[in-house]
Amino acid sequence: MSVSISRYIPLSVHGGIETLAAPAIMAAPVLLGLGEAAMVAGFALGATLLGLSLSLFSERRVVPLTAHAGFDYMLATAAVLLGLIIGLGTGNVAATVFLVGVGVAQFALTASTRFSAPARRPIATTYLP
Repeated sequence: MSVSISRYIPLSVHGGIETLAAPAIMAAPVLLGLGEAAMVAGFALGATLLGLSLSLFSERRVVPLTAHAGFDYMLATAAVLLGLIIGLGTGNVAATVFLVGVGVAQFALTASTRFSAPARRPIATTYLP
């Protein structure tokens, strides 16, 4: 029996989700009163995610797609680890649930994304006789 992973989410949708989620990740710890440690972690994770997501929409791709996927997985791992560390250090269960949830959601999004860029069409040229 072989297991196949289908990647249903196009890269443009992936970037859009990350662009919308990043400010929410930065604001949620403040709005929910999750504590200073969660606020710092949420802001750092959200700002990093926003920078990564905006790199997908530039004409010149600054971050190669394989590196972007790797950074997404590293960001998800960092969110889970920060959630666990903050939970163990402060006893703030809500902050742990929030940050671990962010990490799990990022893992799921990245695992479900087709990391392939659409083929660029060549610029039309006109040849004069």
